[in-house]
Amino acid sequence: MRKITPFLLLVFLLFASCTSNSDKMLYPVEIKGKWGYIDNETGEIAIKPQFEYAGEFKEELAYIKLDGYFGFINKNGKIVIEPQFDRAGWFQEGLARIELGGKYGFIDKTGKIAIRPQFDLVWDFHEGLARIQLDGKYGFIDKNGNVVIKPQFEEAWWFEEGLAEIKLGDKWGYIDKSGKMVVNPQFEEAGSFQEGLARIKLDGYFGFINKNGKIVIEPLFYDAGGFQEGRARIQLGGKWGYINKNGKIVINPQFYEAEDFHEGLARIKLERSGEWGYIDKNEKIVTKP
Repeated sequence: MRKITPFLLLVFLLFASCTSNSDKMLYPVEIKGKWGYIDNETGEIAIKPQFEYAGEFKEELAYIKLDGYFGFINKNGKIVIEPQFDRAGWFQEGLARIELGGKYGFIDKTGKIAIRPQFDLVWDFHEGLARIQLDGKYGFIDKNGNVVIKPQFEEAWWFEEGLAEIKLGDKWGYIDKSGKMVVNPQFEEAGSFQEGLARIKLDGYFGFINKNGKIVIEPLFYDAGGFQEGRARIQLGGKWGYINKNGKIVINPQFYEAEDFHEGLARIKLERSGEWGYIDKNEKIVTKP
């Protein structure tokens, strides 16, 4: 039998102590009017209910509300950023949204103001840029707080795969990170690019375009989701099925509800009042509803 030396034991214990908390999946829970967190694996209380509100953990920190103000805790339940903000969102790309005095900005993980509150609304950073709203129009800032795309759009969403959907007038199109219009506003609805294609609505039906704005899957569907793992949800005749990137129906519309594929499986419901089950990409039901 191989001996475990005191040194190796110490290294193991140190490693375990460093990784165990960060690996925990903690979820907010309300008990008797107070919020805390449960351990997803054990179902046990990990952080005792003591907050007026609690958000999900992102990037190892979670926002909480205490005595009327928002701050942040770590997975040990320790307050690492004192409650001082009127509102707060979770951390994304190292920064978190906060509100002070009716204006929004961002803080870093030390609690330092990284972008001073000056905007009417802000959203999380995606691909290095964040949506902001000023005087009723939408634009984008970088992580230094510089306005890189001036507020000019009726609506806008975050960047995915280098492009963001924007609304001018009553039509949607797409811009790149310089603010250049790469797909002119022409659609009734538009979704984010996923796996190189984006869901669009034209003349009341949904199809898909590529990054040049070319329609590659004709608008034929009553509804649709984005592509995940080479499949996209589509609705025909009140039922959901799936297509591939060529627009071919690979799983016939037959489900009352359907979700995106993840790790080869998708959650589906056969009937309105039925239970959820799972199918694989070959249409085989692997977990019956």
